[in-house]
Amino acid sequence: MASLLRSSTIVSFWTMISRFMGLARDVVLANLLGASGQADVFLVAQKIPNFLRRLFGEGAFATAFVPVFSEYYSNRTKAETVSLLSKVSGTLGGFLAIITIIGVLGSQGVIALFGAGFIGDPEKFQLGSDLLKITFPYIFFISLVAMYSSVLNTLDKFAVPAFAPILLNLSIIAAAIIWAPHMEQPTVALAWAIFIAGALQLFLHFPFLWKAGYLPKPQWAWKDSAVQRIIKLMVPVIIGASASQINLLIDTQIASFLEEGSISWLYYSDRMMEFPLGIFGIAIATVLLPTLSKFFSKKDMEHFSGTLDWGLRMVLMIGIPAGIGLFWLAEPIMIAVFQHGAFTAEDSFKAGQSLQAYSIGLIGFMMVKVFLTGYYSRQDTKTPVKIALFAIVSNIVLNLALFKPFGHVGLAIATSASAFINAIFLYRYLHKEQHLQLSRKSKLWILKLIVASGLLLLGLWYTDFSIEQWQSWTRFEAIGMITIIIAATIAAYVTLLVILGLRPRDFKIQR
Repeated sequence: MASLLRSSTIVSFWTMISRFMGLARDVVLANLLGASGQADVFLVAQKIPNFLRRLFGEGAFATAFVPVFSEYYSNRTKAETVSLLSKVSGTLGGFLAIITIIGVLGSQGVIALFGAGFIGDPEKFQLGSDLLKITFPYIFFISLVAMYSSVLNTLDKFAVPAFAPILLNLSIIAAAIIWAPHMEQPTVALAWAIFIAGALQLFLHFPFLWKAGYLPKPQWAWKDSAVQRIIKLMVPVIIGASASQINLLIDTQIASFLEEGSISWLYYSDRMMEFPLGIFGIAIATVLLPTLSKFFSKKDMEHFSGTLDWGLRMVLMIGIPAGIGLFWLAEPIMIAVFQHGAFTAEDSFKAGQSLQAYSIGLIGFMMVKVFLTGYYSRQDTKTPVKIALFAIVSNIVLNLALFKPFGHVGLAIATSASAFINAIFLYRYLHKEQHLQLSRKSKLWILKLIVASGLLLLGLWYTDFSIEQWQSWTRFEAIGMITIIIAATIAAYVTLLVILGLRPRDFKIQR
């Protein structure tokens, strides 16, 4: 348990640094592009390879590969394990190369598919196609990064995979400050920054794989039994592991038909919601998957259920107060963080609205990340895909019902609702199969979290400032006040939990 908590802390630390760098990147982008039509186009060109990366790399491939690799690592020789890695690396690399070539050559068709609202504006449509030619190869680099990160995670080396995303943020920040201002089309520089960052992240992993003795020699092995097994696991996971990403992409497609700036407002609000999700939700899920896979391969279901129960407690401890804080401080956060340069007060208001809608679903997003590890560690990919399909259909129905009366906010509400639908059904089947049994400790834990969060909400309400007051402050004053409020609420929340009886021993897995 101590090693699991320590690993989660390492991943959370580097993920937190990465998120802060990502926040700095988004501030620079907001200052440079605002919520303009040009920003909308760039964000779509950025989102497409990112979506495919999460679908094939972090989503489907990683969750199908980790249980098989963990099984080899636990039960086979090192030579057999490295051989598996070489075969999977070569096969995945070849497949990704084909996908990349198709995406680059067919960039206009891809933009039409994911940003149909741009078709009526030839300038936007052409810009989107040109940018996608540059950004699309990112999927090749980053999907291989996801595989090599999974290997290092299985070897209990979590720092490098968690650090790697920082390179993307640094690359975009450098391009936005040094290169983009001197170009006629600044977004081209930003697109090349994404390409360069993908290559850097891939090369970063090689020395550490070599040192551990797991640097593969890629070979094509499509018909290999283990590779075929991973592929069979991977296909349904493409939907199951990435339901929330598919939902966000559907939001982007519909948002391309809404007023200019809608894609940008959704992007900036989603980025703020991803901050706690990435630092804690994804970090804990990243550590849980290889750990649960090892327990399942050893048929140790007592530790399996206890570890999953522990993961749920951890994300709820962060997710409940974080969701409340984001909802209450949505527009002030946008004012303090992004309102500068090309990003206006109107943009802060609009992005704040969608952030409130996303914050409602934060707990749902976090629970989905944890619950999915309970399925994929057991190599059960069919159940999550059925649930995800239902969640996606629900999202589409809600999108169509809400986007006309509520615009971009309706899309965010639909995404949050579908996250809870996904989480509820994932939990239901885990509980039914007795792979996740909430311990008495967890039930008391959740009750204490609700009480503490309720008192926290009262405190936020009592110390609330008007939007006019936030707008009257300088940017540094607003950032300072946000920092003080967040620090004070964290301190108050921890104090309340201690008063309610929460102790360090409560962070241990209930056996």
